[in-house]
This record gives sequence, structure tokens and C-alpha cells, in this order.
Amino acid sequence: MLEIGLVHTSIVAVSEENLAVTMGSGDMEVFATPAMVALMENAAMLCVAKELPEGSSTVGGMIHISHIKPSAPGTLIEATATLTQIEGRKLTFKVEAKEKDGERIGEGTHLRFIVDRKKFLSKL
Repeated sequence: MLEIGLVHTSIVAVSEENLAVTMGSGDMEVFATPAMVALMENAAMLCVAKELPEGSSTVGGMIHISHIKPSAPGTLIEATATLTQIEGRKLTFKVEAKEKDGERIGEGTHLRFIVDRKKFLSKL
């Protein structure tokens, strides 16, 4: 059952694949902002996935974040999404990313929408 307060944390290690220089979002060997955004979205998606009706999923609609600290290769990053609002099919999450030691590296809000998978994919 969808309810305010659901929480999920997703974890990734900073590696060659998610560096700014590799992803093309910068020219330094630090955790890329797009990788942080993807981890936050993953946490939000998984936060509610088990509570959705069969045949449903969620899609991202908006994300507003700040990336406030760089992270070096080898660092473990945790992104936590907390469901804060439910308005019909629109879900609002508070998202936060921290290094494994607890130091915050990013924060913001994320909107996702509940969709019927088949109907959504039929629009392609």
C-alpha cells in the first residue's frame, strides 16, 4: 500500500563508469552529477515498486537537486528517497545522497508518476 513515509536507499561505489569525465558531464575524476541523479531516481523507483498495482511502474517527471560535494573514486554513495506526498498518480519524494560515512553530497526533490506499463509503452 502506498503511504507517505515509505523509504528506500540505493548504494553505488564511485567507479570509472560513473565519473564526470567518463560520463561527459565534467572533466574531473569525481562522482558525476548525472550518476547521483540516476541513483536518487533508482531509490525513488524502488521505494514504491512493491506497492504498485500489477502492471504498473513509475516514471520520472521532474528532479530538482543540488550536488554540494565531490566524491572520489572508491567512495560508497547512498541515495535515500522518502515518499512525502501522494496526489493521485503523482508521487513526491525527498531525495538525499550521502557518502557512506554520512557526509551529505546532494539533496532535493523528485516527482514520479504512476503509469500502466503497456499503455505507456504503446505511445512509443
